[in-house]
Amino acid sequence: MNWLLTLVFVHLASALHFYLNTGESRCFYEELQADTLLVGRIEATERVDGTNDYRHNGNLKVKVTVDETFDNDHRVLDQKSSSSGEFTFTTQDSGEHSICITPEYTDGTNNKRHKVFFDLAQGSAHDFVDSKGTKKVDDLTTRIKALNQKLTEIHNEQENLRIREATFRDQSESTNARVVKWSIIQLIVLVGTCVYQLRHLKSFFVKQKIV
Repeated sequence: MNWLLTLVFVHLASALHFYLNTGESRCFYEELQADTLLVGRIEATERVDGTNDYRHNGNLKVKVTVDETFDNDHRVLDQKSSSSGEFTFTTQDSGEHSICITPEYTDGTNNKRHKVFFDLAQGSAHDFVDSKGTKKVDDLTTRIKALNQKLTEIHNEQENLRIREATFRDQSESTNARVVKWSIIQLIVLVGTCVYQLRHLKSFFVKQKIV
């Protein structure tokens, strides 16, 4: 998703950071057109007491609100995310929008100092949907083509197997027929030889007046 957003977005604001106390809000105002997709990345940390170091806290959340200032501050987004996360929003109407960031704690902690990194990108929601949809369609088309190619290969292999089986069957039948024919010929020759030998022996015995 990250690389696709990079290609689609026509504007990418530079990342910035600022400092807030717990429950304090920082708002940014953007003139946006309808059907504009916003993607915001947030990373919030808390200051370690007595030092200038900042650390993550699992109980720290970031409240994000988006209001339509042109429509009596009509709120169109109100969500809480983890201290390191992102939010997405698509505008419904054209006009100035206020985007506010507020660090809060789930356990009621107060009076903390926070460093917040904020990065906001915007682009056409239609372009994003179309690009994402096109990629899915292209992937699906590629998979279907690959499956069709495999089916064609399997079908060709089956045809080749049928041809080889038919050829082997014909050769086997031909060989069996020749074996039977040769066996019959051998039997006839053997019987003829025996008859000849018997007649020869009989003639020999007669001449010798043995029988």
